[in-house]
Amino acid sequence: MKNVIILLFSLFLVSCTSAQDKQVGGRCEGCEALYEYGSRSLNSVDTIPGFDQSSVKMKVTGVIYHNDGVTPAKNVILYIYHTDEQGIYRAVAGAQGWARRHGQHRGWIKTGNDGKYTFFTFRPASYPNTTIPQHIHATVKPPGYSDYYIDDFYFDDDPNLTPALREQGKKRAGSGIIHLETENGMLIAQRDITLGLNIEGY
Repeated sequence: MKNVIILLFSLFLVSCTSAQDKQVGGRCEGCEALYEYGSRSLNSVDTIPGFDQSSVKMKVTGVIYHNDGVTPAKNVILYIYHTDEQGIYRAVAGAQGWARRHGQHRGWIKTGNDGKYTFFTFRPASYPNTTIPQHIHATVKPPGYSDYYIDDFYFDDDPNLTPALREQGKKRAGSGIIHLETENGMLIAQRDITLGLNIEGY
């Protein structure tokens, strides 16, 4: 019953925001998953389920800017999800809504006045038996605008990220290719996000 209430609340949020927000970014299948945080109180830091048990822990930080690329943007929701360390979007038993497709390794942050965000997660694997680069999917919801997807997070040391694939990125909100460094046994990366950059109708 609790899951049904959360799902209905999420759908209510979608209907409330879509009517008054400027529609941008084009079609976005699955973007409604951004609203599935339910009654959680969001802040600028989140830890993705599975972080503590993972073999390759990772911290990703950055600043979300307004369209000028300079002014930090507050109250922006960033939703991310990715595969597990076997390349599977693994859902927990009884998963509801988009958690059935996106799996359990997902999270939400909401920026403060400084526009900063941080999520603690782990390095996902490529899809099994493929050469698709490792990646993290991301959706944003700025105040006054509809939700829209941005370029996936990719890893610049991934051998599957070929020169051709690097050039194919649409750079929605800026390049999603991140550089990894190791600090105290944890991978560290930074990606700044510019709202509206290369986003249709923004």
